[in-house]
Amino acid sequence: MTTSTNPYTDSTARRAFLDREARLRQLPLIEQDFVRLGAMPGLNRWLEQIRATGGCAEPVHLVGHITTVDPDTGEVLRHYSTATEPGGRLAVRCRNRRASRCTPCSREHSGDTFHLVRSGLVGGKGVPETVRAHPRLFVTLTAPSFGSVHRAGDCHPARRRRCEHGSQHDCGRTHPDADPLVGQPLCGDCYDYPGHVLWNAMAPALWKAFRDNLYHHFAARAGVGRSEVRTLVRVSAAKVAEYQKRGAVHFHAVVRLDGPDGPQTPPPPWATGNLLSEAVRAAAAAVALPCPESAAYGGRRLSFGTQLDVQPLIYGGGGPISDDAVAAYVAKYTSKSVEAAGAVDRRIESLAEIQALRVSPHVRALIATAWRLGGLPELRHLRLRAWAHMLGYRGHCLTKTRAYSTTYGQLRAARAEHARGLYTD
Repeated sequence: MTTSTNPYTDSTARRAFLDREARLRQLPLIEQDFVRLGAMPGLNRWLEQIRATGGCAEPVHLVGHITTVDPDTGEVLRHYSTATEPGGRLAVRCRNRRASRCTPCSREHSGDTFHLVRSGLVGGKGVPETVRAHPRLFVTLTAPSFGSVHRAGDCHPARRRRCEHGSQHDCGRTHPDADPLVGQPLCGDCYDYPGHVLWNAMAPALWKAFRDNLYHHFAARAGVGRSEVRTLVRVSAAKVAEYQKRGAVHFHAVVRLDGPDGPQTPPPPWATGNLLSEAVRAAAAAVALPCPESAAYGGRRLSFGTQLDVQPLIYGGGGPISDDAVAAYVAKYTSKSVEAAGAVDRRIESLAEIQALRVSPHVRALIATAWRLGGLPELRHLRLRAWAHMLGYRGHCLTKTRAYSTTYGQLRAARAEHARGLYTD
């Protein structure tokens, strides 16, 4: 015969349970939580899951089982079920790169990006250290103007000038960087919202055209044929997308010149950094892609903006910025997204939802324009409604050429192997 220990059926145990709860209520709330956690069944396994997910704020919970069977004998070699886990589920990290969604996972992704970009600049992670001596540039490609917007610092000087809609086309104030007016148009009626959304949507194609044209302009300046240049040099690059305050995407890119076999071979002596810089400027200025014609916005040709920044990277000093600073700068933007422009990081499901968003009138107009253009048959391939929350941009946050450096998959595999070694030692 056994004695019951149910606190609701055993009077002694019930009194002890009520006394413990009474003492708990006298503690601060956070201490009450710690005490209850300490008494939770499966606490150690729960803590193991938290460590395994890196403290992920939005873990994915899996439910199910895995059974490994020998195909020859039918013997069960291994069986695992989430039924034995705390709460009957297994937590795995979400791996979301956005800091607005999960800070721990975004920090890990930014760290991986830092090593991915840095290894392409100074070597390591399978890239030879000789790439340090290759011509390397840090390039910023911007969007063109779609209309006058408020600027950080000294804004448009007061000239008492009005547009055709009766709005002042000047400001005369000095805006701090955090001023919500920065990036907002001086006149919403004058602003080219269709052009802005279409530029964001076509930005990945503009980047590809820039990379292709770069070989042509490099060949022209080197005095070699267009078909021959790819047998002499290879352009390796990694770029990250950033949203400006006005909601337009621009690209920060690391561009490196290699020999014909990639980072293992140096470029020819005549392939200098100055030659590469000239080719980058010429290729960026020459890119122009047509949009499908439409009665809603007419015909357009999209190109990069005139604000182009090209900085040489010189290993060991002598340049305006260091390799580590560039890698950290690029890595920072992989944890950011459209929220930097004041938009939302989730998909829009209806036009009525756009009206209810807590965003600025400028951002609401951009999202609504993307939704409206997404309904046009000639723009269906751009999937603007699916990417309206991204203001039309549908490209990846970070892309790189195959030969630039290592990959995210290789970095994660190395980290997993390292973690397995720690647990087994």
